[in-house]
Formats: sequence, C-alpha cells, structure tokens
Amino acid sequence: MASLQEANGSTAWPPPTASNISEPHQCLLLLYEDIGSSRVRYWDLLLLIPNVLFFIFLLWKLPLARAKIRVTSSPIFITFYILVFVVALVGIARAVVSMTVSASDAATVADKILWEITRFFLLAIELSVIILGLAFGHLESKSSIKRVLAITTVLSLAYSVTQGTLEILYPDSHLSAEDFNIYGHGGRQFWLVSSCFFFLVYSLVVILPKTPLKERVSLPSRRSFYVYAGILATLNLLQGLGSALLCANIIVGLCCVDATTFLYFSFFAPLIYVAFLRGFFGSEPKILFSYKCQVDEAEEPDMHLPQPYAVARREGIESAGPACASAANYSSTQFDSAGVAYLDDIASMPCHTGSINSTDSERWKAINA
Repeated sequence: MASLQEANGSTAWPPPTASNISEPHQCLLLLYEDIGSSRVRYWDLLLLIPNVLFFIFLLWKLPLARAKIRVTSSPIFITFYILVFVVALVGIARAVVSMTVSASDAATVADKILWEITRFFLLAIELSVIILGLAFGHLESKSSIKRVLAITTVLSLAYSVTQGTLEILYPDSHLSAEDFNIYGHGGRQFWLVSSCFFFLVYSLVVILPKTPLKERVSLPSRRSFYVYAGILATLNLLQGLGSALLCANIIVGLCCVDATTFLYFSFFAPLIYVAFLRGFFGSEPKILFSYKCQVDEAEEPDMHLPQPYAVARREGIESAGPACASAANYSSTQFDSAGVAYLDDIASMPCHTGSINSTDSERWKAINA
C-alpha cells in the first residue's frame, strides 16, 4: 500500500483531528507571548499594572484609612478594607511569580496554584458582599462577621479546589499553546457552568427590589449595591457567552473571555472600594448597607416669643422689681444664646408677692433665723 502511494507521488494524510483553538491567534498569543527576548509575558504585565496602581492608591490612602478605622466601631468596614488590601497583594504576587517562572511543568503548576489563590480571595469577597448585603447587613457585630467569613471561606475553598483539580489534573487541550499549558479556569465546560450560575445569582439580586419579596424582607436601599451586582451579572454573562463559543470550538470566544478575565482580575478590588468603601473613607462616613431611607426629624419650633410681646414682657419685668430684672438678665445671658427657651421663660416669669425673688423675702430670713 505504501509503495502504491509512493508510486502515485502522494502521501497518506492522518485522520482529521478535532479543531484545536491553540493555533496561533491574536487572542491566544496575548496569553503566552513574551515581550521581546525576556520571559515576561504581555498578559502578566497587563494584569500587573492595574494591581500595582491600585495598591499604590491604597498606600496613599492608608493614613486616612487608619484614622477612620480607629474611630469607627463597625467591623464590616475593617473586614472589607483588609480583604481588598489582600486581593491587591495577591494579584501583584501572582503576576510577579508568573513573570519569573519558566515553561517547565513545575512552574506551570505553581502558576495555576497562584491563579486559584487569587480566585479564592476574589470569590470570598464576592460572596461576603452578597451575604452581608442580603442577610446580615443590619448586624454589624463581630460574631456575625465571623459567621459570614466562615461560610464564604468554605464555599470559596470548595469552588477553588474543584476548579484547581480540573485545571491541574484534567487540563483542557483546547487551551494550550506550544509547550506551555495556559490557565483555563477549570476548562471550557466548568467555566461555562460557573459563569451561568453566577449570572443568575447576580441577576436575581438586581431584580429583587422589583419583586413582591421586598415587602417581606429588608433589602439594601443603597443604589451602589445593585450597581455592583449588575456589573458582575454583565461580566458573567459575557464570560458565559465566550465559554459557550469555546465549547463550540469558535476561537472568537477566547477574545471574549480574555477581556472578562482582565476586567475581573484587575478591577474587581477597585470596584469593591468604589462601591462600598469610598464613602466611608470620605469626609462623611456612610452606612455600608442601609435598609430604609432616613427621614430627617422635623425642626424644633422656635420657642422665642415675637419681638413686640418680648418687649412688653421685658417692661413688665423691669417694673416688677430690680431682683426679678436681675434674674431675667442672668437668664438671658446664660441660656438665650444656647437656645434653651424653656429655662429662659421660667427664670424670667413675673415675680409674685411672697416669692423668693420678691422684697417680701426678708420674712423668710426671719423665719430661718
């Protein structure tokens, strides 16, 4: 058979294999191509720059943040500030380590573990915001914060372990390039399922105020909470669409998930800061999760008397006697400026016969003697 093929001047082609999107493409080259002759990848540099800038911003705001934290009794703000700080540090560490590792198998595993650690912290903050906002936002106590963090830690750890196991033990061959296995977020199928799940969760949060459920439970009234949920719902929707295209072996989907991955791992921590911490570290700290609109109390009615009546009352006091006038003057200088009108009226009442302020008080002295 082989001789027949050689005689015909042709060779036997191997059977067609499944379409692999690891063929050179701009969206794929971005993930693993190095800058010049260095081992620094464009992808790692793109993720490093926003995290470094945000970390510098946090350091710049650190003196003000420490001063605000000292005078606050809310553990929610302290917890969120620490978590945002940690996420920025982990993002920087992941990018720096990825820049220094080689293309060996051990280095690839280390890089994927750093990706999972970063994802773990980001997901923990995601779940903490949702749980605190919907269930425990009105309980700003250390015990409630610890319970929320414990729940989010367990859930985030389970998610990250599952994703890491799929990524390391069962890497997606469609997300590999040359001799370097690119981090694939657990594979196309896992990426699609998780993106759809989080899209449904955040979409439900956004529409909650429009449902009859708002009459039965207390929902956050801050607009920034729902803007935060809406942004993440949109991000997960785009990520799900990109993953679906990858499952259909359409390489354009890789460009979509590249964009969503960059936005999530670079700007999620700043999103948390702007949505929930900027008001706290501003000039006037605001409540993180408010559950009803604050109604200002009605202004106190002006207790001071009209000017004509006040003049007439003053003349009556002066005619009543010097002692009573002295008491009125004392009242005016001590209390009028402070707005305590009730004490002013008592002290400036006309003096009656037999009162302590009248001239008949001499008989009280005789009795006491």
